Amino acid sequence: MVERSESDSRSLLRRLRDTLATPGGGQDRLDRITHLIADSMRTQVCSIYLFRDPETLELCATEGLNPESVHKTRMRLGEGLVGRVARTGQPVNTGNAPAEPGFRYMPETGEEIYSSFLGVPIQRVGEKLGVLVVQSREAREFSEDEVYGLEVVAMVLAEMTELGAFIGDNNNGIGAAHRFPVMFRGTTGQEGAAEGHVWLHEPRVVVTNPVGDDPDAELKRLEEAIQALQAQIEDMLEGSAAMDKEHRQVLETYKMLAHSRGWFRRMSEDIGLGLSAEAAVEKEQSTARARLEQSPDLYLRERLNDLDDLSNRLLRLLTGQGKDTGAELPPDPVLIARNIGPAELLEYGRALKGVVLEEGSVGSHAAIVARALSIPLVIHAERVIAEALNGDPILVDGDQGVVHLRPEETVAAAFRDKIAMQAEAQKRYADLREQPATDQSGQTISLMMNAGLMADLPSLKGSGADGVGLFRTELQFLTRTRVPRRSELAALYKRVMDAAGDKRVHFRTLDIGSDKVLPYMKPQDEPNPAMGWRAIRVGLDKPGVLRMQLQALIRGAEGRPLSVMFPFIATPSEFHAARASLLREMEREAALGRTVPCDLKIGAMLETPSLGFAPESFFKACDFISIGGNDLKQFFFAADRENERVRRRYDTLDAAFLTFIEQIIARCAANNTALSFCGEDAGRPVEALALAALGLPTLSMRPASIGPVKHLIRRANLRELREIIVNARDAGAQSLRPAVTAYLANL
Repeated sequence: MVERSESDSRSLLRRLRDTLATPGGGQDRLDRITHLIADSMRTQVCSIYLFRDPETLELCATEGLNPESVHKTRMRLGEGLVGRVARTGQPVNTGNAPAEPGFRYMPETGEEIYSSFLGVPIQRVGEKLGVLVVQSREAREFSEDEVYGLEVVAMVLAEMTELGAFIGDNNNGIGAAHRFPVMFRGTTGQEGAAEGHVWLHEPRVVVTNPVGDDPDAELKRLEEAIQALQAQIEDMLEGSAAMDKEHRQVLETYKMLAHSRGWFRRMSEDIGLGLSAEAAVEKEQSTARARLEQSPDLYLRERLNDLDDLSNRLLRLLTGQGKDTGAELPPDPVLIARNIGPAELLEYGRALKGVVLEEGSVGSHAAIVARALSIPLVIHAERVIAEALNGDPILVDGDQGVVHLRPEETVAAAFRDKIAMQAEAQKRYADLREQPATDQSGQTISLMMNAGLMADLPSLKGSGADGVGLFRTELQFLTRTRVPRRSELAALYKRVMDAAGDKRVHFRTLDIGSDKVLPYMKPQDEPNPAMGWRAIRVGLDKPGVLRMQLQALIRGAEGRPLSVMFPFIATPSEFHAARASLLREMEREAALGRTVPCDLKIGAMLETPSLGFAPESFFKACDFISIGGNDLKQFFFAADRENERVRRRYDTLDAAFLTFIEQIIARCAANNTALSFCGEDAGRPVEALALAALGLPTLSMRPASIGPVKHLIRRANLRELREIIVNARDAGAQSLRPAVTAYLANL
């Protein structure tokens, strides 16, 4: 019985392949396919539903239902039995369809006379393409062999839909995967706008031969590929002695999956039914993915990435399609990846027009590098990898966190107008490069830039910045596979100061932890890493690393003025301990006869509300304080900056937050402590203007923001704006934004 089933299945798949290879339009192919399947499975009905858009299924072909309902019958995702199959990615098999929960009667199709219903998803690696349905008058459930056989057929249809086999004629392009415009809403990782063409960090593996002619040959190919995969994993494990425990556990998981007899058995059965080895791997990957996505078990859902990576490795072995496909990087590449490390992103460098990630975070390694390179970045763009192909036109709106893939011309034209306006504005701002940020009342605000790479330093002159308000030193640690040597860091810090010339550079010591984990440092399993073991807490607990970095800073200065600030100070004792460590290193270097900085300024990053209430002795001990606006705001409002549901609910121009900032300004002024504000809000013109009006003398931002901020400050009267802010606050306004924007409207 099983042998006959396999023979019938292989025969059907070959007939399908021949049908798809026959010249003709897409609708003609669909019609012939439904006839073939109904005939082979001895059912009165076979129907193919494909997605018209991500939420709508359309009846695209049928054998047995009313032909006039084709391209007219539609249903929402989750609606009816067909919608349930599409939503869950799982088959629905029933002998009494009208009695099933959620059944939807569609009178235009004439299906009321059919009791039995079997629907299976047409899907490819988590990408839902449609639903394949067979129905019969006889009230019976279909057998396991029949369900399994129809799933195999659906797999072939998925591959052919992916390759555009059903494009053309009067099917209105239904099923034309990767041809329609798609918009993704993500999260802003780095502001800016870019137009370009897709470059996939890990190209999709394209299966062009879903049907296998010789099951024995296909099985042998699969066995050889799995053996090669197992050998690859063993090699990686042998070289994993220097890896941390977590990395080795991942490889052990890979090894377990690669040696799974159940995995091999299921793929072998698919080959026996007529699939090629590649299609069998993808079918198992798609089926397992659909099952795991529905699981309430977080651990199982997290295994999806392991499964995908392992399956993709196996597919590359089978097809010979390595990561290097021979495709050439387009002249305007927009990188698309699930996630990417800082070293890999730096390898692409400024050649990239933009970056789009499915994962990542606003404080991740990739976001830090993207900001350093001024590359627009959108994160959390779910399913963009499944939709995009190399060379697809793409628009990245980092300001709004939106991505347009294969945009319509009207959208592209409007986007180009936006880019042109931004470019024109930058030209106007360039004229202000040598001008001070002096307002109409004669107050001058110092505008500084943030940096983290040597590549940032040319922007110091081009942007008109007064200096570097924040140099992130962790990038040199994040982009390496080992701890940098002291001599390497000293040479780097020297080059930074050489490039800055007579302009001051404020070096922030290593700010790691939270979502910035060093490749060679054991990740900490913390429930809330943003408030955990990070920044100065790591430095004080690992004094050897802190000492090494402080020595490198002292030596890199070569006698020039040096400014060092410590991140994430929560209590004065942390600052005093870090300050004492720096002073000890100064004494040691001098005792060794080395040149020490002629002027040393030691400061703290104020990123926790607690530090705003520190005793006067703390403010007196600090040569300068830099308000780290990004972290301070999330802790002040108890709103995780990675959580889209809450982070946008709280405004920088909230009266309570600005009152707190004003108190810090007053305390620093009373103790003659230099003060600056560093963070995203410093580079947003409206927010920057309000902060300056409250009395913040220095703002530090990304280089591209200096022009817009300077332009607005020079037009405004900060004394007038301060009075407006104070009056609005005294009148009980919770947000001072309306008062500020009303003032700007009259400029």
